[in-house]
Amino acid sequence: MLAIYRAFGSTFVFVRKERLFRKNEVLTLDIEDIAHGGKGIARLETERGPFVVFVQNALPGQQVRARVSKCKSKYAECKLEDVIQRAPEEVSIPYQEIPGAPYAHLPIEIQHTLKEKTSLDLYQRIGGVENIQGCYQGLIASPSHWHYRNKMEYSFSAIIHDPVANEKVDGFGLGFKRRGTWWAVENLNGDSGLFDAEVENAIKSLRLWFEQTGLPAWHPPRREGFYRFLVVRKSMASQRLLFNLVTSSEGLASFPTAAFVDAMTERFGDRLQGILHTINDDKGERVEARAGDSTCIFGEPFVTERLHGLDFDVEMASFFQTNPASAERLYEEALKEAIESLDGDSDDGKLIMDLFCGTGTIAQLLARASGRRIIGVDIVEQAIIDAKKSAAKNGISNVEFFAADVGKFLLEYPEYKGKIQTIVLDPPRAGISPKTLRKVIRLGAQRIVYVSCNPATQARDILTLNEFGYQLKKLKFVDQFPHTAHVEAIGVFEKTVQL
Repeated sequence: MLAIYRAFGSTFVFVRKERLFRKNEVLTLDIEDIAHGGKGIARLETERGPFVVFVQNALPGQQVRARVSKCKSKYAECKLEDVIQRAPEEVSIPYQEIPGAPYAHLPIEIQHTLKEKTSLDLYQRIGGVENIQGCYQGLIASPSHWHYRNKMEYSFSAIIHDPVANEKVDGFGLGFKRRGTWWAVENLNGDSGLFDAEVENAIKSLRLWFEQTGLPAWHPPRREGFYRFLVVRKSMASQRLLFNLVTSSEGLASFPTAAFVDAMTERFGDRLQGILHTINDDKGERVEARAGDSTCIFGEPFVTERLHGLDFDVEMASFFQTNPASAERLYEEALKEAIESLDGDSDDGKLIMDLFCGTGTIAQLLARASGRRIIGVDIVEQAIIDAKKSAAKNGISNVEFFAADVGKFLLEYPEYKGKIQTIVLDPPRAGISPKTLRKVIRLGAQRIVYVSCNPATQARDILTLNEFGYQLKKLKFVDQFPHTAHVEAIGVFEKTVQL
């Protein structure tokens, strides 16, 4: 394709390259390799030279059908639609296959190898860590590889994907969003192997109960209907269940609330801790409504979880580790590294600060294990309120929580200047912004124990930490989410250069 432009009497001819593939074009690909984040790699030879195609959640050795989401001159990105042929290493599983567990057929040992390989590459390539094997101390496995999740979200839809016919049909669906779509669900008819077997084996009968009320499932393209989501939170400690039925207000007067409660209590008995009913009239496909009511229509609006002997009341919208048993191992490593930096004199005035502390899980564990004064800081006021309540409930008095901005903390509380020996840093998945990271560095801690649920952002932050004299001394991975591409990282950074 030619584009001709005239400027100051001259004629310039630009050649605009055609893209090799169009958006939404469906390709059949052989996956050869894998990159961090679960991106399978296919390589094609074209007239223009080698061309790389990335397919999210595809594995080496698979042949897949994938839909193009982006195409550049040298590479394309695709969404996985179907696995045509499995990799030789994959095995059968006794559970219903779901999009949220793309590695379920791959033996766990091979999953670990892939996670280590692709993640370590980031620290060398992005973080510039030359001696990564000298820092790396291995991957910590999840205690359970199946039924490890304590929360699951199921979607209603009036559009169902039939996996046998491989087509969309109208109906009343309740299950998981079809891979690569936001409008269609695949009905869940049994245990997926990730959550609670009793709950998931009951989803089919619950779906029939909802359908028999005569109220419609949500129709995403039309943005109308009644039933939207069913969210379940489970306490691994007590095995009790908290449900949240999310609906629109369209037809609310016809919803048989009492009959719903009766059906749930009959089905789950003493395991039922509480039921919430949330009204969400937002047009977007999110459980959390920007405006709407959430009412507890049965029992209590929380479950109580236990980590390392401490109890935490967890509400439906609260952030809490999805895999508590693995989180105990993660926290055990973080605690060990944080406390190791302090000498035995607990009266030396040195403190440990837990940044992005949320509801104070790590801070309380640190306080109990170290006997030191612990400072928990989070900018979200409600999280700090919940943290103080939780600490009081657990009888922990040597922890203080502050709702504060990291950058202004020492200005507002100058009495802590020079006393922060160690910082435990646990930012959200998006990572910590460069500006905020510099604020953390200005707190002057000798050691930073950086817990990350995204090794890519941690690897990126190594460059900034190095710039201010912090060197990566230890690195461990924790498999918090078996059968997915996710892995958590614990990086220990020490200040080796005083700037």
